[in-house]
Amino acid sequence: MPLKISPNRMELLKLKKRAEMAKRGHKLLRDKLDELMKNFMAILDRIIEVRRRAEEELKESYTLSVLTRGQMLGGEFQESILYPRLRLGVDIREKTLLNVRIPEISLQEEGEVDCYSLALTPAILDTTVLQMEKTLFLLGELAEVEKTAEVLAEEIEKTRRRVNALEYVLIPQLQDNIKFITMKLDEIERESRTRVMKVKEMLEEERAREFWS
Repeated sequence: MPLKISPNRMELLKLKKRAEMAKRGHKLLRDKLDELMKNFMAILDRIIEVRRRAEEELKESYTLSVLTRGQMLGGEFQESILYPRLRLGVDIREKTLLNVRIPEISLQEEGEVDCYSLALTPAILDTTVLQMEKTLFLLGELAEVEKTAEVLAEEIEKTRRRVNALEYVLIPQLQDNIKFITMKLDEIERESRTRVMKVKEMLEEERAREFWS
């Protein structure tokens, strides 16, 4: 349905400019949506891979911890790692992808894994601690890619709504208004020509009467 607008040439020019801008905006958003989808699918593939590796590393960490406990008496395992000198920090930053802010998570180590006596503990404890450390870094990577996928999914939905609003609402409405004004202006022009021709005929009739009178 055309909006309540004045059917004049100035309004027609404004609507044509808006329609052109809307079409350019629609193309840019459509291109952005395609790129977002491409990156989203790539992230999904990466999530599958990182999650598979994380599950394997977690399984290995669990297996090693069970074996280590079996070689240590009572609560020696817990006591050995109760006061670690190694500190693990999480640094969360942001980077942009197609003007979308996505997380960049990195784990940072401080200190050494030497909180227990090498002479009084089995060698498998070293392997277990290093395996757990490796697993933690992989979990950090998994958290990053999963959060990235979540952010991209939200941006894809938002961009899709904007594309649809332009494609199915704004652009058709502007085109309807342009068509409406164009028809009105054509109608006004026809009426104007008709009036001019009528006046011309009346003047010619008047001249003819004056000539023969």
